[in-house]
Amino acid sequence: MPLLDIGLLIVAGFFAGLVGFVTGLASIVSYPALLAAGLPPVTANVTNTVAMVAVGVGALSNSTREVADTGPKLWRWVLASAAGGIVGAAILLGAPEGSFEAVVPFMVAFAALALLLQPRIRAFAGERDLPRTYMLSLFVVAIYGGYFGAGAGVIFLASALILTSETIWRATILKSFLLGIANLVAALGFAVFGPVHWGAAAAMAIGALAGGWCGPPVVKRIPPSILRVVIAVAGFGLAGWLWMR
Repeated sequence: MPLLDIGLLIVAGFFAGLVGFVTGLASIVSYPALLAAGLPPVTANVTNTVAMVAVGVGALSNSTREVADTGPKLWRWVLASAAGGIVGAAILLGAPEGSFEAVVPFMVAFAALALLLQPRIRAFAGERDLPRTYMLSLFVVAIYGGYFGAGAGVIFLASALILTSETIWRATILKSFLLGIANLVAALGFAVFGPVHWGAAAAMAIGALAGGWCGPPVVKRIPPSILRVVIAVAGFGLAGWLWMR
């Protein structure tokens, strides 16, 4: 791989890691960068999943206490995310190409709308936690995360803010961690059965690790209401891009 492409992927990985932690839209940066480096779509997809594991690693290294404070329920959430990631990877490797693409823009747009309306939805639900529904949502979104993942972070975040009483600060950290789990188990499958471009994955992972590490302090300084609206608007933009491409 040419040095120019390696440099591009490292820089793109950093911004994907930072943007991915803050907004959940890492793939909108990383996936086009891999295509620009000359990778075919399927190879770019699986390589992106492998590289984006580094975002969760970087973010976790800078927010370990917040994740650990979640308590025993964290392990149930991890299992749901891991199971979904496995299913998503299997779909990508075994199903006809384009299986999810038709519904993806609507999924992302719905999640963005849910984020905008989150305070009203929580009030309508009586501010109750819905742990079983949240577990199911983690599993379903992790399937999508393992399959393709563009906008998966937005959907993870919307689920957490609507179905649990987590703050947007903690929900953002947990989103990065749990999506990282889904990516990790999918990446293990791709490492064995998928056409991963390891040079591109390594270059992008270097940048993504740094970007993920920078994410928690950035989010901590953004007012929650502004962060929620910014993520929702970015989600609508991604939905439009996915629908038009």
